[in-house]
Amino acid sequence: MTTESPRWFKSSFSENGGQCIEAAANLAASRGVVPVRDSKRPTGPVLMLSVDAFAGLVSIARSAEL
Repeated sequence: MTTESPRWFKSSFSENGGQCIEAAANLAASRGVVPVRDSKRPTGPVLMLSVDAFAGLVSIARSAEL
């Protein structure tokens, strides 16, 4: 069992007035998940995404016309 803690990061493209998420991709290899949370609520709920689901989320975000 691993006791590795999430290392949260925001995208360098997240300077949009605070509407961002943080992810902890460091857990992908050891646990097979990528935790995601609202950057404004660091003690709030965390969504645990599979690696494939997180990759899909990133793909959709990159292709979206904002």
